[in-house]
Amino acid sequence: MTRKIQVFDTTLRDGEQAPGATMNTKEKLIVAQQLVRLGVDVIEAGFPMSSQGEFRSVQEIGHLVGDNATVCAFARAIDADIDRAAEALRNAKRPRINTGLGVSPSHLKSKLGISEDECVERAAHCVAYAKKFVDDVEFYAEDAARADRELLMRVIQAAVDAGATVINIPDTTGYSLPEEWGARIRDIANSVAGIDNVVISVHTHDDLGLATALALTGIRNGATQVECAINGMGERAGSASLEEVVMAIQLHGDELDAHTDIRTRELLRTSRLVSRVTGMNVQANKAIVGANAFAHSSGIHQDGVLKDRNTYEILDPKQVGAVGTEIVLSTRSGHAALRHRLQELGYVFDDAEFDDVYQRFLEIAEQKKEVYDEDLESMIQERSREVDAVYTLDALQIQCGDPLVPTAVATITDENQVQHVVSATGTGPVDAAYKAIERVVKAHGELEEYAVKAITRGIDAIGEVVVRVRAQDGMVYTGRGSDTDVIVSSAKAYVNAINRMITTQRTRDE
Repeated sequence: MTRKIQVFDTTLRDGEQAPGATMNTKEKLIVAQQLVRLGVDVIEAGFPMSSQGEFRSVQEIGHLVGDNATVCAFARAIDADIDRAAEALRNAKRPRINTGLGVSPSHLKSKLGISEDECVERAAHCVAYAKKFVDDVEFYAEDAARADRELLMRVIQAAVDAGATVINIPDTTGYSLPEEWGARIRDIANSVAGIDNVVISVHTHDDLGLATALALTGIRNGATQVECAINGMGERAGSASLEEVVMAIQLHGDELDAHTDIRTRELLRTSRLVSRVTGMNVQANKAIVGANAFAHSSGIHQDGVLKDRNTYEILDPKQVGAVGTEIVLSTRSGHAALRHRLQELGYVFDDAEFDDVYQRFLEIAEQKKEVYDEDLESMIQERSREVDAVYTLDALQIQCGDPLVPTAVATITDENQVQHVVSATGTGPVDAAYKAIERVVKAHGELEEYAVKAITRGIDAIGEVVVRVRAQDGMVYTGRGSDTDVIVSSAKAYVNAINRMITTQRTRDE
């Protein structure tokens, strides 16, 4: 059996410190409830000494969570901070105080103004003082990655001797390379007396884009708790991303000798909740939870993943709560991707027909960044309307504006394959287009109704126009046309109505 890795979530403390990500108490409670559903082991609920709002958040989260998870309050190595944290955690079923101080040369000299001996003394004191209030005390050695090795060992030894149950080794600035970081964690695990009875935790930051790699390296070298945040939120470039760390452990559990109890199908839901609450959008190409994490746009990739998902996906999207693999249709999509999506929509074509459909798809894709299901539906419907057409609109050019006179130039092919190029002016671009069409067609009617609507998504949406034309015999014919240009849609709709009128009259005459 692999080692159980405790997942310490700091979204509500370190994550909330990201500029613009502040949450009020009600929002923190909503997120905390979801973290319980996700199955995290520890929820760092906040920093009670910083404000009354933070104090109340820790207090209420402790009550909400019950014994479903450990609730942790952050405190500096100051008695007043620890007193405040203990007060906030008074009614929590599983309370923990996370206290500590900086241990690197820059922290000691510039930030704290203390000597190395004073640092060791304060580490021992803050742990011993916190133990008066709670049994579970975590000690953090801030900026441990840049600390002197001998001092770091002395500080950690003092914290362990004082009764710390968890020793947190943070790379506060995301400074380390994985190999060096792993060696430091391994050194601590092998050198500190009594460390076998203490949880070693790692807290890594993403300043060099290595937070997840550092967290996993820490686990490989002896850490049994990992501190991370949903969507990688946190100071500066953020913390290790919970969803990345958890799924990497799941995929490489045997190699890391590790597993977690996270309910991974809740990952995407949790990510989206935190994004909505904080207003911090998740980048599209974000690992695991980004919009493009399981989307394929390249024709080569689409063909491969349709044949076998494992060709380009190392995770099943359903494992993290996603619906499934997404095939993004664009100009880069090949025949296999388009045929697959059309079949899912219920359209099957033989090879000869499909070649024509694919060419029309490419025309639409050239006009739009992405082709949606609605576009495909419209494309097929438009194609069906063109079958047995008496007249086909090949091209339309419009010139209009103020003070220009609206002018249309239309290219139309009749049933005898004769191509006509005509022009006309009108009161507007649609009127000009219709008058140009009427110079070619041999049937005329009165336009009774004209309606346009967007049938697909986005600013480049396909617009569908529906017209109703009354013939001289009183019959009304409906025409539809769709295009990214609504004027072209209007012309197609009018031609479609005229074609229906002519074919219906011919059928009746016969």
